Amino acid sequence: MSYKLNNPIIPGYYPDPSIIRVEDDFYLACSSFEMFPGIPIFHSKDLAHWEQIGNALTEENGFHMEKNCGVGGLMAPTIRYNNGTYYIINANFADKGNYICTAKDPAGPWSEPHWMDDVPGIDASIFFDNDGSCYVMGTGDVWDNGTGVKERGIWLAPYDIENFRVTGEPYTIYNSAMRGGASPEAPHLYHIGDYYYLIIAEGGTEHYHAVMVARSKELFSFFEGNPANPVMTHRHMGFKSPIINVGHADLVELKDGSWYAVMLGSRLIDEKYKNLGRETFICPVIWERDWPVFSPETGKIEWSYDSPESLEETVYPEENKFDDFDEQKLPLYMTFWGTPGKECWKIEDSYLKLKCIHQRLDDDLEQMGMEGTLSDDKYAAFVGRRQCKMDTTITTRMTFVPEGQESAGIAIVQAMNHQLHVERACENGKQVVRVKLITADYQQPPYFPEFTSTTNREDICTVEYDKDTIVLQIEMHNEDFTIRYGESEENLKELCKADGSLINPEKVGCMCGTVLGMYATGNEEDSENTAAFDWFRCE
Repeated sequence: MSYKLNNPIIPGYYPDPSIIRVEDDFYLACSSFEMFPGIPIFHSKDLAHWEQIGNALTEENGFHMEKNCGVGGLMAPTIRYNNGTYYIINANFADKGNYICTAKDPAGPWSEPHWMDDVPGIDASIFFDNDGSCYVMGTGDVWDNGTGVKERGIWLAPYDIENFRVTGEPYTIYNSAMRGGASPEAPHLYHIGDYYYLIIAEGGTEHYHAVMVARSKELFSFFEGNPANPVMTHRHMGFKSPIINVGHADLVELKDGSWYAVMLGSRLIDEKYKNLGRETFICPVIWERDWPVFSPETGKIEWSYDSPESLEETVYPEENKFDDFDEQKLPLYMTFWGTPGKECWKIEDSYLKLKCIHQRLDDDLEQMGMEGTLSDDKYAAFVGRRQCKMDTTITTRMTFVPEGQESAGIAIVQAMNHQLHVERACENGKQVVRVKLITADYQQPPYFPEFTSTTNREDICTVEYDKDTIVLQIEMHNEDFTIRYGESEENLKELCKADGSLINPEKVGCMCGTVLGMYATGNEEDSENTAAFDWFRCE
């Protein structure tokens, strides 16, 4: 029976998808940036329905992540399978750079990172040829334009996957499809028929993002660009296209010989905003004259496609909308920001308890480094989940009596210190519930030299409230937010309305999407006080 591949196949902040098929199973890995655990792994039987089965980087294999701006950390993984072993190659920009983790089961456990000290650059990827030989690719200023000036390009080198080391000189195989094309990156290599095919992203991950293809019959040679490049982009469709930023593709072949590509894209809200970040989309691919054709007939990402004839629909249980913390561990879709200290959270008596640690949810931003000198102090007492739909309501029941400058509640968290907090606090000796808007001023991203920023914190609504327990709610309809509070769900009062566009301005971009969750903080002072969350609902 036919079904539909509905886009995005994985909604919400799950960017940079990489995909493989192993027999009848499809596995997909995504970037997680500064979230913990890292690199979510998804499984599917039919390419339409996906379930998260694990995370590649966890406390068990020593993963450490620092909370900062949201756009640092883990980005652009490649997942591959060879001879019984699964591999993920990725860069940790909060640590020492590129690494490889391995597993016998994609659900985990995954090995500790094998750091790749001899592999520079971003978006490194590995390729297993038909004979089992392994190669590593990366980006860098490696292309000589004839004037002695090195330009951005893609390099390739033989790789000893058993000992995790480069075994030969890097060779430049491509620069960019467009003359002077910006940001050639995210290389993925395939051996299909008589050709090696290289797929890269180009144009940067925002509006001018695109998928480019090149090919060669020899591995160590300069690849020939496809005359039809870009083979997939939405940049020609204008800034109000409902799906934008399309690029960063990876190919997968089905058992029946048909092909599909997954890639990232963003859904536009109110013709302007990208609250949900970069999501995972899919399209069919056919081959003509030894070149891939993405989304044939239309050449753009459609909202849905007919299902592959060779696959049967496999529907998984829907993710919970309601978490009551009856289990001793959090569900896979819940996430921290930075590796949390063990003392800042626990599940006890069916409550999620968050401690009022000195770290703020809105700590000032810092310049990013990649020296491997990690702090154990950069995290928040925050537990959340990604926003996956434009119309979303989050509600929680919290028991908390603030003292001093403590606060706790629920928050909408976007990158670069753009946040909205609804919290219990103490002001001038009185118990209150208040709404805080946090934004930041900056000229360039924090991975640029001499980064500086100013964080702005504004109380936009405050009312007195002296009960121990409170129900807090934020209802989001595109950029129109309605905030409510009360002693019970049946008796909620409107506290205020807020403009969501203030935490989703164009300059925040789409690298990350909003994360919705619960938090507690001592606001730069440590406290033993805790906020106890009875349940959390996201619907």
